[in-house]
Amino acid sequence: MKITDTSDLWWKSAIIYCLDVETYLDSDGDGVGDMQGLAQRIDYLAQLGVTCLWLMPFYPTPDRDDGYDITDFYGVDPRLGNHGELVEMIRTAHDRGMRVIVDLVVNHTSDRHPWFQKAKRSVNSPYREYYIWRDEAPPKGQKNPVFPGEADGVWSKDEASGQWYQHSFYEHQPDLNIANPAVRDELARVIGFWLQLGVSGFRVDAVPFLLEMPPGAEIPDPHELLRDFRRFLQRRSSEAILLGEVNLPYDQQVAYFGGGDVSELSMQFDFVGMQSFYLSLARQEPAPLIAALTSRPVLPDDVQWANFLRNHDELTLDKLTDAEREEVFEAFAPDERQRVFGRGITRRLPPMLGDPRRIRMAYSLLFTLPGTPVLFYGEEIGMGENIDIPGRSAVRTPMQWTAEKNGGFSQAPPSRLIAQPPGDGYAPQHVNAADQIEDRESLLHFFRDLISRYRISPELGWGTFEVLEQPVDHLLVHSLRADVGRMVAIHNFADVPATTSFSLKDEPDGTRLVDLLDAERIPLDERGGVELEVPAYGYRWLRVSRPGDGRVS
Repeated sequence: MKITDTSDLWWKSAIIYCLDVETYLDSDGDGVGDMQGLAQRIDYLAQLGVTCLWLMPFYPTPDRDDGYDITDFYGVDPRLGNHGELVEMIRTAHDRGMRVIVDLVVNHTSDRHPWFQKAKRSVNSPYREYYIWRDEAPPKGQKNPVFPGEADGVWSKDEASGQWYQHSFYEHQPDLNIANPAVRDELARVIGFWLQLGVSGFRVDAVPFLLEMPPGAEIPDPHELLRDFRRFLQRRSSEAILLGEVNLPYDQQVAYFGGGDVSELSMQFDFVGMQSFYLSLARQEPAPLIAALTSRPVLPDDVQWANFLRNHDELTLDKLTDAEREEVFEAFAPDERQRVFGRGITRRLPPMLGDPRRIRMAYSLLFTLPGTPVLFYGEEIGMGENIDIPGRSAVRTPMQWTAEKNGGFSQAPPSRLIAQPPGDGYAPQHVNAADQIEDRESLLHFFRDLISRYRISPELGWGTFEVLEQPVDHLLVHSLRADVGRMVAIHNFADVPATTSFSLKDEPDGTRLVDLLDAERIPLDERGGVELEVPAYGYRWLRVSRPGDGRVS
């Protein structure tokens, strides 16, 4: 790998920042965030070090599922702005060195989408075949595996025709029939439209559901749809990516990257690693995370894992055993109101971990895991959730900019806000960006420091992962090695300090370890070994500096 490759495959060393426009900043005082508000905060994001914005759905919607129920794939919700304001925001982001990717939610539409409305009017409508229907009633007792307890089954009756339509998610989100060539052509036009407006790719929602084919479909391999998407994408834009939500075990997940000369997704979220990370936190030892990372499939150079600690959904624990899930629940969600669907947690990370040292260790580890870090808005200032908001929406509260009314998000009366900020110790008067900008010891500055070190360390995004042998069970010591350099990271999962030792036997005489977070230079002994102190919940980033490598540390 050459250093110039890092610009060709920009997303392998990106800092991706996910935000919901409607909860970021309200510029016109109506209680809802908007494109102009986001544009006003592009400089804040640039100073943080973000290189790619991921925008959650901003399309027209009845908003019964946080915007994931869409009535127009080509539109901008008028509450949030218009196409002109979106394009200006994208241009401003590009001017600050940031790319923009958007949600591609094409497994389903809203039941108010014109396609579905026309489909319901007549069984002979060409739009009828845009959706999936059956004549016979589904078996009794059907359940919905995505939203257990909130949605009844995956089939609902259209009273006018007597037929049943499929919905993998809520009843108001009928599934599109991807086997229909007309639907596939329409989705290609959607991709082409947003690329033309300046986006650099898509986060593809619910990919395994998207590839589910109806009975009798004449597509022998559903993955051909992803290949078509990728081929179309590359014809229209050489830099654009597909970042897929594929919550499957690794051995199934790897197929969604493609193989050989056939490309599918550029990146996938690592749900297995994320869940193992929380089990490691609960046990205060890294063994579960090590087991996950060392079982990851080996990937080609042109695809990547996306690492995250929290996102806009519940913190799903569905890949853990029942006993493991209960461990994590007991550690981080002891209140039943903090749990959802029997499998997830509706909390942000700071309230779960509590100890500021532990919070910083967790994010330090995120940035040193093999892959690309993805942040959820507000993580950089340590926002909490609003437990009074039920379900997933507890973590989707307005960004907290100041200690003023509504956290500086909006000048609207509090009753008109899109969502209420928390009122506990994580309320805006206690947690906000303005105060932390002025405090050099704040979490915000910590994030800025980590990101600045990450951006001068391409081995973090490109390197080969190796766990280094050392004597302390509650420490993770790992190496990331690439042609451009090598990094060693140390993280202490326990609340007690430790002394560790390890060896880099394959490094030449005169090699030193340069601490990127503390400016210390540590020589290796004659056998390539080193002994180090690590505080409780401590962390260290150590660049391997070989004699004569000429690299600026």
